[in-house]
Amino acid sequence: MKRSLLAVALLPIALLAACGADPVNTQNAAADTGGINTAPEQNRVVAAKKNDAAAALLPAKVRERGTLVIGGTVGTPPLGFVADDNKTPIGIEIDIATLVASELGLKPDFQVTSWENLFVGLDSAKYDVGFSNITVTEKRKQKYDFATYRKDDISFEAKKGGSWKVDSGKDVAGKTIAVGSGTNQEKILVDWNEANLKAGLPAASIKYFQSASDTYLALSSGRIDAYFGPNPSVAYHVKTSGQTETIGKFSGAGASLQGLIAATTKKDSGLVKAFQAALNAAIADGSYAKVLARWNVSNEAVGKSEINPPGLPITS
Repeated sequence: MKRSLLAVALLPIALLAACGADPVNTQNAAADTGGINTAPEQNRVVAAKKNDAAAALLPAKVRERGTLVIGGTVGTPPLGFVADDNKTPIGIEIDIATLVASELGLKPDFQVTSWENLFVGLDSAKYDVGFSNITVTEKRKQKYDFATYRKDDISFEAKKGGSWKVDSGKDVAGKTIAVGSGTNQEKILVDWNEANLKAGLPAASIKYFQSASDTYLALSSGRIDAYFGPNPSVAYHVKTSGQTETIGKFSGAGASLQGLIAATTKKDSGLVKAFQAALNAAIADGSYAKVLARWNVSNEAVGKSEINPPGLPITS
């Protein structure tokens, strides 16, 4: 039986790691939300009217069904998390998915899942699309189609007041870094370790945690030197905690390419052109900009949606 985000919001939060982040328990979040609305009443931005040209690109079975089945994870502000009522899912990814559905004239049917099972659900066509901070990578392009909608930047977060900065891979040599498993920042860190070892430098020790609260406890106690995660979630935590700072920021696709976040669908499902058209319609009518602005990520806006652009290389 299909379950909506609201129906499963009280279940244990699964790993959120689209480009890579651990879930956060919102009950432990600081009261200061940086001016972001974390109430359950979101008044989400939707298209003023259905975009007929975009809707015409949908496969007939989806158009006739009238719903867009969306797989996603919740857990990390401001990407996808739980509102102050501890049950209503809110965040950038949910808002973008809602906006795309409205441009296509469809009702969003959200399905909460873990990061790993999101891709299993896409493979089996359980979900039409994944909206979960998913980075375009060349490896993922072998199995999925992408329609981009946001720049992907990733950051290092460390305790405030230190002198250590990360400007390149050499700067993590010998450090202990937490990342989300299966994320592009994990791959970048692994690639840096290989390069450092070849250069005679020590590798960074990579650590994995099941929740953001565990990650930040390890950071505050000195068991790790830094957390490497999506820039929006790092920036949000830096703002709300007041105890950490960003010590390095990078593209999620490596040094030579700007990473991109995208709506993700099973390869050759016939859906990606409709998603691209809906996103470009939202960009043109101004609703896309409103969504990014309400989550303070306007600097991650793209000028247009692209289908399957170059992504994080298989070998960096």
